[in-house]
Amino acid sequence: MKQYYRHPGPFRLESGAELPELEIAYHTYGALNADRSNVVWVCHALTASSDVADWWPHTVETGCFLDPEKWFVVCANIIGSPYGTTSPLSVNPLTGEPYYADFPRYTIRDMAKAHATLADALGIDRIHMLVGSSVGGFQATEWAVEQPWRFEKLVLIATDAKASPWTIAIDETQRMAIMADSTYGQRRPDAAMAGLAAARAIGLLTYRGPEGYNLTQQDLADSLTDTHRACTYQQYQGDKLCRRYNAYSYVAILDAFDTHNVGRGRGGIEAALAGITARTIVVGLTTDIIFTPAEMRALCALITGARYHEISSPFGHDGFLVEHAQLNSILTPFINE
Repeated sequence: MKQYYRHPGPFRLESGAELPELEIAYHTYGALNADRSNVVWVCHALTASSDVADWWPHTVETGCFLDPEKWFVVCANIIGSPYGTTSPLSVNPLTGEPYYADFPRYTIRDMAKAHATLADALGIDRIHMLVGSSVGGFQATEWAVEQPWRFEKLVLIATDAKASPWTIAIDETQRMAIMADSTYGQRRPDAAMAGLAAARAIGLLTYRGPEGYNLTQQDLADSLTDTHRACTYQQYQGDKLCRRYNAYSYVAILDAFDTHNVGRGRGGIEAALAGITARTIVVGLTTDIIFTPAEMRALCALITGARYHEISSPFGHDGFLVEHAQLNSILTPFINE
C-alpha cells in the first residue's frame, strides 16, 4: 500500500534552492521486527515507482531475496517522479500552480538526503541491506558514502559512482527529442508527449541493446512488408510511457542523473568509495551497454572487500529486471549471511 510522509518545513537542496514543501510517497512490504534489524531499502530506477513488487518481478516473494516474510522492505519514490513524491506536476505553494518546467534543479545527493529523511521519520536507524539498480544504484552509492554507519550490506546493480560522458550523452539525446516537441514548455501535464515517446524509444535502444532486439523483435512474416515488429515495439513503448509519465518529470530526473558524482566535494571518487563500510556486492550484466561489465568490475575494485557477480543475459541493461532467477541466486544467500 502506498503511504506518504510530509516533511515539516522547507527541504533545502544541494544547489542552495529549496522545495517549500516535500511529500514523499513510499511502499513497505512485510513487518518490522522488534529490534528493527530486518530493514531492506530498495532505491528505484528512472521511471519506476515505490511499488517494487510491481516493477521488479519475482523479487518481493516468499523465498526470494526481498522475502516479505523475513524482511521489512522499504522503497521511496524519488524527488521529481510523478508517483506521489513532490515533482514538476506538484503545486508550488508559493504560486498556487504546478511547477512544470520551473521545478528547481536537484541532484542525486538530494534524492539520497530525502531517503535518509524518510528513514529518520520512520525510526529506522540501521538498514540491513541497501539495494540499488541503475539510477537507483546512483542513489544507493551516494547514501552509502554519506552515511556509511547506517548500512550492514550494500548491493549495486548495473550502475556507477559517476555519470559517464556516455550516459550523459544518452540523456541529452533524449532531452533533445523532448525539447524538439513544440509543446514542451506549455503549462499543462500532457505537454511534449510526442517528444516523450521519442525519448523513451531512444532510451530503450540502450536498455536492451542489439542482442535483446535481435532476439525478440524479428519480423515473423517471410514477405515484403512496411510493418516491422521492431517499429511497432518502439511506438508501443513510447505510447505506454506517455500513459503513465510526463515530460517535465522525465527531464528533471535526467538532469539529476547527470549530476551524479560521489567524489564531488569528497576528494574524488576513490576517496569517497573508500568510506563505504557495508559488505558489498556489485552485479554487472554481460550485454549491458550503459554500464558495461568492465565499468562494473572497476567500481567493485574501489569498494573495500566488495565481491563482483555477473548475470549472463541477452537483454542488456534490462537484464536486471528480466533475469530474476539469476539475481535471486546471487542475492538470497548474501542477504541471509
